[in-house]
Order: sequence, then C-alpha cells, then structure tokens
Amino acid sequence: MKKLAKIAAFLLAAVMTVSAAGCSSTKTLADIQKSGKLMMSTNAEFEPFEYKDGGEVVGIDIEISQKIAEALGVELEVTDIAFDSLIPALQSGKADLVAAGMTADEERRKSVDFSDPYFNASQAIIVTSDSEIAGPEDLADKTVGVQLGTTGDQYCTNEKGENEYTVAEVRRYNKGMEAVSDLMAGRIDAVVIDNFPAQKFVENNPDAIKVLDTALTEEEYAIAVPKGNTELLDKVNEVLASMEESGELDEIVGKYIAAE
Repeated sequence: MKKLAKIAAFLLAAVMTVSAAGCSSTKTLADIQKSGKLMMSTNAEFEPFEYKDGGEVVGIDIEISQKIAEALGVELEVTDIAFDSLIPALQSGKADLVAAGMTADEERRKSVDFSDPYFNASQAIIVTSDSEIAGPEDLADKTVGVQLGTTGDQYCTNEKGENEYTVAEVRRYNKGMEAVSDLMAGRIDAVVIDNFPAQKFVENNPDAIKVLDTALTEEEYAIAVPKGNTELLDKVNEVLASMEESGELDEIVGKYIAAE
C-alpha cells in the first residue's frame, strides 16, 4: 500500500508540474533569445501600420517590431491573424507581443500590458460621397460597419451606454475593406475605423467615399505584451524611447504617412 501511495503521489506531482508548465505562457527575455525568434502577431488589414505588399507583411508596426527584435539579437517572426484573435494569442503564448495599431484602452488593459504610446490616432467616419451624414450626431438612426474587436467596434456597440454618440445598428466585419465594400454597395450607411486606414480606403476610392472632418474619438496606439511580463515591457519601452530620441521613430512613420 505504501508503495502504491508513493507511486500515486509521484504521478500526481508529475501531472501538476506538466499542468503548471502548460499554463505558463510568459517568456523571459532569455527564453526569447534562446529561441532566436521574437514572435509578433498582427492583423495585416490596417495600412499603413500593417498590410501586405505582395506576400510580405509590411508597415510601421513591422519596422518598429524589427527594431525590438534587433535589440534582443533575434529574428522577427510575423504572424497575420484576425484582429480579435490578437489578445488571445498573447494570453496563450503564441505571440510574444502584438503590434497592430492597437489602442491602449482600459478594457484591453485588463488582459494585457501596454507599452508607452508611440502614435496618436483617432476613429474616423467614412460615408459615401453623396451621403447626408455630416457628423457623429447623424449616426443615431444609421447602420454602421466596424472591424470586429477594434476600438470602433467597442465605441459603436456602446455596451455600457456611456458614449456621447450612438448608432442604430452595428455590423461587424473581419476586414475593414469588407465594411467599406458594403458601404459602397449601399448595404450600410457608414464605417467607423481608425483614421489613417480610413484615409487609405478613400485614396483608393476617391469618387465613391469620403472621411468626415469630425473624429469620433481620440486615442493612442501602443504595443501589447502578456500581462505581468515586465521584463519584456521594459525592453520594448527602452527601444521605443531610444527610437523617439534618435528621430528614428519619426523617420519610420514619415515613410508611410505624409506630413500634413
């Protein structure tokens, strides 16, 4: 009996050890450096921050992440996934960081830690060129398209009923371009999406759609890391601060966004 009890205790300890290892998704800098790769997840539907040029994912966030990888002495591995899968990828350990034009809002801070902000942004409203919608106040009885899981989605859904402006119906899309296509086809009345991707959509369809002058929100983009990984967060902030001080961050942004 004693022998069986010892075997049972050993097996229980082994199972607990394996379970604990499986639940731990936070990597140290040493772990990342040992692997030789910094795993960055993004959603390449967000020009100029991340988008596909041929078969390659490029953009502002990719170049910033490349600098972080270089500072760690490893290669950057980019994974393109749906926007609403980005935070789960961090939580499961499939990604070391997320750089995706992601707004550092309080709801997301419950699940991840954010770097210092690296870009000031806003939520824009896209309408057809002949639309009578002139501002956010005109959305109250309209059907609005958003990209699933984005700040625009959160704002228009307005679960807590705290937002200044409201909409009649929200339709969610995996890609911003899908929402814009439905707008041009007359299936929805407006699209709410981040300002710079909105400008790119208008550039590609100048006769069909326009961006309203009044922004829906003002916000800041930051890089997300797993909750509690202060070591990686400190390194990301160190790289961002160095890039800002040297002017390199402005140079990267300037490559993709013309100065106004």
